[in-house]
Amino acid sequence: MTALILGGAASGKSEYGERLALSLPRRGELLYLATMEPAGGEAEARIRRHRALRAGKGFQTWERPKNLAGCPLPEGGTVLLEDLGNLAANELFSCEPLDPEGAFSRIWAGLQHLRGRAEHLIVVSCDLHRDGEGYPPETAAYLDLTARLHRALAAQGDLVAEVVCGLPVIWKGETA
Repeated sequence: MTALILGGAASGKSEYGERLALSLPRRGELLYLATMEPAGGEAEARIRRHRALRAGKGFQTWERPKNLAGCPLPEGGTVLLEDLGNLAANELFSCEPLDPEGAFSRIWAGLQHLRGRAEHLIVVSCDLHRDGEGYPPETAAYLDLTARLHRALAAQGDLVAEVVCGLPVIWKGETA
């Protein structure tokens, strides 16, 4: 199964993704691919909070802020990728000049690598496309990149859910 879980900040999307990962039948390991780079106190606090929330649930945490295609993932596991928006920012803003096409290609190749190795892939991502504001070119490139990744994952995925106030709205597929 491939699932895309979307939601706004503090919507409950991470918890829903974890519950989904734990509910699926699996024969391999339960892996949590963390993409946030610990840059500063706020990021480090969020990382600690997420680790505490999933403590004792059986996840092995792998820190992977970039280069998913090079991830030495064991075959047959259940993978929870948290969060696609962080990964997109890491890949997009690590190059000068900005290269949205290159970032998309690297991320998409990495996601295909994960899909090819994992029994189940659950991708959590923030929904950032609702305000209609105008942005500087760098921010617009980031928003376009995440939107393209969401569309591509949704097209290939078995499940697409949006979490609103902790409640999943299923847009495609069915939960396990």
